[in-house]
Amino acid sequence: MNLHALRRLAEARLRDAGIDTPDLDARYLLEHALNLTRTDFITKSEQIIPEADAARALALVDRRAAHEPVGRILGHREFWTIDLALNPDTLEPRPDTETVVEAVLKALPDKNASLRLLDLGTGTGCILLALLAELPNASGLGVDLSPLAVEAAAGNAERNRLAARARFQTGDWGSGIEDRFDIVVSNPPYIPTADIATLAPEVREHDPRRALDGGADGLDPYRIIAAQLPALLVPGGLVAVEVGQGQAPDVADLFAAQGIADIARLRDLGGIERCVRGRNDLA
Repeated sequence: MNLHALRRLAEARLRDAGIDTPDLDARYLLEHALNLTRTDFITKSEQIIPEADAARALALVDRRAAHEPVGRILGHREFWTIDLALNPDTLEPRPDTETVVEAVLKALPDKNASLRLLDLGTGTGCILLALLAELPNASGLGVDLSPLAVEAAAGNAERNRLAARARFQTGDWGSGIEDRFDIVVSNPPYIPTADIATLAPEVREHDPRRALDGGADGLDPYRIIAAQLPALLVPGGLVAVEVGQGQAPDVADLFAAQGIADIARLRDLGGIERCVRGRNDLA
């Protein structure tokens, strides 16, 4: 069959499987499997695809039809202006998390300042690396409990030519860190334990549970982070964290109780309060 027919077949399989974006996902998977560009779907639409190549491409399509995320199939995911490799111990970065990046950048009067950043539960390193890509004189530390996540984040720093300004280490949130930072960011686990079984299969079956489970009410990691902020932030230092739907008021209260001031609750593109931001008001 030709490329046009193969693409239509891939789209149909995904649509029949209930995938929300069958056209887009089919294109990504065929581009990857057949080493194509977006333009090739127009200029080479009548090109005959060898049977073995078509079978290889459709095998990826079938994985997506079984609700494996595209990023997991391809092994990488775009985020902000960077491209991130994934592994089984990393959460797949999502557009919602870009709200944290935007919240930090909007709060900085001088993006050329020599800032020190800390990313707690760094995963792929997405938040830290996206910020370093925008802040040319900043440096940062990413911490994660998983050695495999730390390995992925370090690789992503190399992948995006940011390794000279980023380092990563295993750790339990901010425990044992004696330095103080200008900015602390995090996208911690925030799904209540009982809700994990109700998540979409793309999340429930493919993201690491450790990166999802926030305890009985989803707030356990925020309690830990909030208690550590006074020791981690310089006076006037900035904190910004991602939160789940409906959690922003509770997280704001946890931060306020630890001397965090100028607290703002910022919405994502869907209108959900997705980020809590504030400043350390204690010396």
